[in-house]
Amino acid sequence: MDASALDTVERVPHGGSHDPHVIDFSANINPETPSGITPVYDSTLAASRRYPADDYGEFRTAAAEYLGREPTEIIPVAGAMAGMRLAFSVVLSPGDSVVVPEPSFGEYTREVRLQGATPVGVAHDEVLATDPEGHDLIVVCTPNNPTGEAVPAHELRSFAARCRDAGTVLLVDEAFLDFTERPSVAGEPGTIVMRSLTKIFGLPGLRAGYLVAGGDIGRRLDTARLSWGVSTPAITVGTHCLRRYEFVERTIERVRAERDRMTERLSTRWDVHPSDAPFLLVDVGDDDDPDEILDTARERGFVLRDARTFARLDNHLRIAVRRPTENGRLLDALGV
Repeated sequence: MDASALDTVERVPHGGSHDPHVIDFSANINPETPSGITPVYDSTLAASRRYPADDYGEFRTAAAEYLGREPTEIIPVAGAMAGMRLAFSVVLSPGDSVVVPEPSFGEYTREVRLQGATPVGVAHDEVLATDPEGHDLIVVCTPNNPTGEAVPAHELRSFAARCRDAGTVLLVDEAFLDFTERPSVAGEPGTIVMRSLTKIFGLPGLRAGYLVAGGDIGRRLDTARLSWGVSTPAITVGTHCLRRYEFVERTIERVRAERDRMTERLSTRWDVHPSDAPFLLVDVGDDDDPDEILDTARERGFVLRDARTFARLDNHLRIAVRRPTENGRLLDALGV
C-alpha cells in the first residue's frame, strides 16, 4: 500500500440499512440462506479455540468443485473485498495504470488509489474494446454493478487472451455471477477471478470468499495471503454453503422470475436497464425527483439505493430483487 495515498483517499458509499423497521432493497443480498447453517455455525465454537488450519483444504475443495476447478487454484479470503486488496497489492505498484469500469463498484477505484496506482475510468460496456497495451491491470465486473448485465464468457476469454499478449493482468469480479447460469472464466491463464459468498448465500457479515487463479500469479497470491486470514466459523459455514447446489438453482429461478415481473411493472413508469443480476437499475428521468422517490419509499417502509453516487449516473436508483411478497409490496408502494 502507498502510505501517501491515505491522506487523499476517502471511503466509498454503499447500500445496506441496519433499520429493523424497513425492508432493505438497497443491498443486493439474497434474502434467503441455505438450510442447516445454524448448527454448522454453532459447532465451530469449540474449534475456534484453536487457530484455523491454514491450508483450508476442505474449503478449497468445496470451492473448486463448485466451479469445476482444482483446489490449488483457490485462494481463501475474508470476503471479496479482502480478495481485491490482496490481488491489487500483489499485482500493482505506485504509478501503474488500471482500467476500471464506470459506473461500477466504487471500491475498485479506491483500492487502486490506495496502492498508489492510477485508475482510468472507461464506460462499463466499452472495457472489452480497450487496448490492454499500456495498462497493468484491467477490471471487469460481470454482471456489472449497478447496471446488471453480464458479459458473455466467450467474449471475456477472448479479451483475456489479448490481455495476456499485452502482459496485462485481468481481474474479473464474479460476485453476482452465481445468480445466473453463465459459466465462470475461472482458470483462464493470467486472469484473477474474484468470488463472494456474501451475495448468493445471504451472509454479508460472515466475510468469506475466494480468488481463483493458477500458474505463477496464483502462487504469488497464495504466498501473499494473510495466515489464518479467514475465521473458523466463516470457513466452515462457507464450505457448507458451497455444497448447497439445489439452493443456488432455486435462487436463480426465483430471481429470474421476480426480476422479470419487477421489470415489467417498473417499466410502466421508468426506464429499466436490462439485467442478469439480482437487482435493477432504474432511470427515473427528468420528470421525477429521485430524492422524493427515495423519501416516499422510506416513509412506506422500504430502502432503495441512491445510484447517483456511481460515476456517470444522475437520475438513477438501484432496486434489489427480494422475495415475491416483498417485491409486490414495494411495487405497490411505488405506484407501478
